[in-house]
Amino acid sequence: MQAPFPRLLADIGGTHARFGWQAAPEGAVTAVQVLRSADHAGLPDAIRAYLSAQGLPRPRAAGLAVAAPITGDRVRMTNHHWQFSQRELQAALGLQTLRVINDFTALALALPVIPPAGLRQVGGGQADPGAAVALLGPGTGLGVSGLLPDGRGGWVPIQGEGGHVTLPASTPRERLVMAGLAALHGRASAERMLCGQGLIEACRLLCAADGVDAGDLRSPADVTAAALAGRLPQAEETLSMFCALLGSVAGNLVLTLGARGGLYLGGGIVPRLGEWFERSPFRARFERKGRYRAYLAPIPAWVITSAQSPALQGVARALD
Repeated sequence: MQAPFPRLLADIGGTHARFGWQAAPEGAVTAVQVLRSADHAGLPDAIRAYLSAQGLPRPRAAGLAVAAPITGDRVRMTNHHWQFSQRELQAALGLQTLRVINDFTALALALPVIPPAGLRQVGGGQADPGAAVALLGPGTGLGVSGLLPDGRGGWVPIQGEGGHVTLPASTPRERLVMAGLAALHGRASAERMLCGQGLIEACRLLCAADGVDAGDLRSPADVTAAALAGRLPQAEETLSMFCALLGSVAGNLVLTLGARGGLYLGGGIVPRLGEWFERSPFRARFERKGRYRAYLAPIPAWVITSAQSPALQGVARALD
């Protein structure tokens, strides 16, 4: 049953909460606003701040895409302190309908409607339109999802936590970083490296191993800027290692799903790398799967470059 209108839509990550509004069936997502998650004590506060800033009435329905596993009424974000009860939130906002899904499940639902102008292809050829599709994206964490054909011309989105698989280190320097991340966190998952904080920690580990001062690296943007400007060799190595390991994880995901329909790369990091990403080790490591190189080589990868969060459109589709 289709949820009523007007609808509040949200894409809630560890760093930013993106909100939008859908006033009517087939209506565009409007009144898009991005709030810093850290500026609000909890999700209800952020929602009220958004509605007040936009001068919007109380919504009748809401669709929330949250960077967290959705396994019951209580939702606890993985990389932020927010947590909430779905029942309590629905009551507090006076909603007739509330739908909460994983943020990358929402992004997966939006993949079929992202226009070509919102994508940049990195290698491969033509996608198989009837095959599964893979999705992953590094940002505050590492989101993973995909779409499986339902046999009726539609798609079934995957809601999982694939970002927490073990990091597939394969070179001595990657194993050095993996050991350092395990010492810091107790385990080196793919997400520990393939996220913003992972860029900082990996660069510091490489600098420490080389006896080099890491300098004032306070943010992922600092590491990326130092790498792209050639100011710090360990920053360059970190960014190259990041892309290589992302390629390894992506290849694993595509093989697991049989995703000959292509691979989509979302999140906040890769789109900012621009054309440098196309020259990075990503594609070579994506295809470096021994006997299955020929299987992976024709599969296209696309970087999602849409200015507006496609997950807002995806969570709107989840309400239909």
